[in-house]
Amino acid sequence: MRIKLSPKRKEEIANALSGYYQEQFDEELSEYRAMTLVEFLLQKIGPSQYNQAVTDVRKFLTEKVEELDTEFYEPENL
Repeated sequence: MRIKLSPKRKEEIANALSGYYQEQFDEELSEYRAMTLVEFLLQKIGPSQYNQAVTDVRKFLTEKVEELDTEFYEPENL
């Protein structure tokens, strides 16, 4: 899997999941279970989100490159 998160970022996400779980279900989510959920989400949801981001960036950059001619074209006076 190409998606890599630093241990610190994984911990931040696990903490956010734990807080959300506590708030929504009024139960504690252990550190182990939260980290397991982070890994699961990275494997199952991460690739589709990553691919969508790549698609969005490709579209954005293509549009910007196509605008080069109209935005920066200088008429030639021969």
